[in-house]
Amino acid sequence: MPDMLIDYYKAIESSSARMLEAARLKDWDEVVRCEGACAVLIEQLRYQSQQQVLEPAERSEKTRIMQRILRNDAEIRILAEPWMAQFEHLFEGQPQVMH
Repeated sequence: MPDMLIDYYKAIESSSARMLEAARLKDWDEVVRCEGACAVLIEQLRYQSQQQVLEPAERSEKTRIMQRILRNDAEIRILAEPWMAQFEHLFEGQPQVMH
């Protein structure tokens, strides 16, 4: 469990990197698991950011981390497009169920 606010950003980056590696391997179950881990860390970060403040050096590091996360996310999206198209194709022509 991260202690310092910057550690949450690092943990999210690490999970993002694992998600990218899984996407490269077309391990979509692992991508979904990593995405869930990221979501939990992001919620924890939101809470912690109300309790802690980043130092100036940490703010610079946060910017670099966020740029890497965004690059990972962009590559994951590109890798996932064919999978998503295939997934959507499975549901084409299926009757819509109304609740």
